[in-house]
Amino acid sequence: MSTVAPQTKLLASNRQAAHNFFLLERFEAGLALTGTEVKSAREGNLQLKDSYAEVRRGEAWLIDAHISPYSHGNRANHDPLRDRKLLLHRREIDKLLGKTREKGLTLIPTRIYLKAGRIKCELALARAKKLHDKRAAERERTTQAEARQALRARRS
Repeated sequence: MSTVAPQTKLLASNRQAAHNFFLLERFEAGLALTGTEVKSAREGNLQLKDSYAEVRRGEAWLIDAHISPYSHGNRANHDPLRDRKLLLHRREIDKLLGKTREKGLTLIPTRIYLKAGRIKCELALARAKKLHDKRAAERERTTQAEARQALRARRS
């Protein structure tokens, strides 16, 4: 799992993504948000659990990311589940469109963070894991944990 640089603040992460998908390639994208969305996100009121991204009509969109309404907002508060535009370069969008169409890959947001005062989204090009892949990953995690525990026991 990637670490967040010191000048960034993690706002939300999608911990299920690494469990359900093979994360192949990562991209950083900006988010086009409204004022109340930014304020709510800075408070940490967002969730990426069932969200994904897709390319429509030459633009990248973040879909089903839940940003709770701002607590001090008024009638102009935002819709929590609206589609949000991802800010990427044209070449990146074309590359993502080609890979998702051709190879059957999916775009999954892995984390949203604050970087130099701007809210950024880390996207991963991902392939879904089958059940046996998830079991193998769990088995490997267990054996690594047992090996670490054995080393600790040997040291003391």
